[in-house]
Amino acid sequence: MHEPRDSDPGVHQRQPDGTPPDTMTDSDGSVGYRGVTACHAVGISYRQLDYWARTALVVPSVRDASGSGTARLYSFRDLVVLKVVKRLLDAGVSLQNIRKAIEALRSRGVADLAGITLISDGTTVYECRSPEEVVDLLQGGQGVFGIAIGGAFKEVQGSLSHLPAEPAVVDGPEPVGSEVAGDELAARRARRRAG
Repeated sequence: MHEPRDSDPGVHQRQPDGTPPDTMTDSDGSVGYRGVTACHAVGISYRQLDYWARTALVVPSVRDASGSGTARLYSFRDLVVLKVVKRLLDAGVSLQNIRKAIEALRSRGVADLAGITLISDGTTVYECRSPEEVVDLLQGGQGVFGIAIGGAFKEVQGSLSHLPAEPAVVDGPEPVGSEVAGDELAARRARRRAG
């Protein structure tokens, strides 16, 4: 499946007030980030992102793909969760244990996530809510590492400051064929249908 590049004009739609998309905020949930933007912001490959979406590890909450030609749209919270998944994988935690940890975090909002630190010994992932809990875990003699989700939150915010966003609500059908300049595959399909 072709994911439109961030340089495609269809991605850079302006807000109703005329301001560029990269100045949009999603504090009210009104914007989403395409797969390519999510990959750049989080530091993962599109193949990883696609696999995680198809296997329901991190499903885009703004809009999931609904067939050829539709793009997934990820919320800011989704990007924070993707960043946490990447960090856990980088630390050697199995995908099975990451799935269990992410499932426990799904019910929380962005404000809750920012205050959580995850602790892992490389096998199990623990949630730590206070500095005392970290000390108790370390005194047990088991080596652990921490991921402050607030840090991932700030990293994703910084990465998104220069990447495009687009409105989460689309008033009409998505552009197809030659309406999206640079989308060669869609243009070929449109020519094939027309001719």
